[in-house]
Amino acid sequence: MNRHYSAIPTIEARELVAPHAFFTRRGGVSTGNYESLNCGWTVGDNIADVMTNRARAVTAVGGTSEQLLGLKQVHGTDVIIVDRPWPHGAAPAADAMVTACSDVILSIITGDCAPVLLADGHGQIVGAAHAGWRGATGGILEATVVALRGLGAQEISAVIGPCIHQPSYEVGNDVREAALHKDNSSQKFFIQSRDSSHWWFDLPNYCAARLASCGITATTLPFDTYASVNDFFSHRRRMLRNEGKGGLQISMIRARS
Repeated sequence: MNRHYSAIPTIEARELVAPHAFFTRRGGVSTGNYESLNCGWTVGDNIADVMTNRARAVTAVGGTSEQLLGLKQVHGTDVIIVDRPWPHGAAPAADAMVTACSDVILSIITGDCAPVLLADGHGQIVGAAHAGWRGATGGILEATVVALRGLGAQEISAVIGPCIHQPSYEVGNDVREAALHKDNSSQKFFIQSRDSSHWWFDLPNYCAARLASCGITATTLPFDTYASVNDFFSHRRRMLRNEGKGGLQISMIRARS
């Protein structure tokens, strides 16, 4: 893993041979609760600032704003196979994308959920997935791997980016029951918290286990969005501190030509 500080901070992983970047909250122009690299359109930030932030970020993977694609993320399990860009404002409702096209850049927006970037061994087939607990237990990562293999991907590598980690992520029985319903061995990702109905959930390693069930070895980056106040936005941190609306970070990947 390499962490670069140039015009804009990025986090990259050597396991992915395709151009990619996980971004922090640093290096943008937004102010207030959105300071500074907020890339979320729908959180109440000044749209001109969001456009500037996204334009800055996309240059890190050698692209332009016109090539940058995102989704209306809904915590579901649908995967879009991208063969051409879509117009601004026409993003489909889904939580993952895959492509073999080198003229588009796939992006995922997160506040605590896991951004998962994937690429085949040549970096010519890539994917990006948004994995919160609902999507992860529902099978979004398995569906993304199936879609990648459908495009011909082999020797797939996956990297789980900055997200909320177990020491920061208390959940209820609904989350634990959803995970155990999927696979009873998932109990190892839960540590009991204050009582029998509250648990500390290891989201990134749970995501890694879902990928392992598909034969994919994933790398988990050691960045906890909740705990790293200066480096990452966190939806849960804002809610628990009654801070109101705030920013979201972006992760990107593009296929090699």
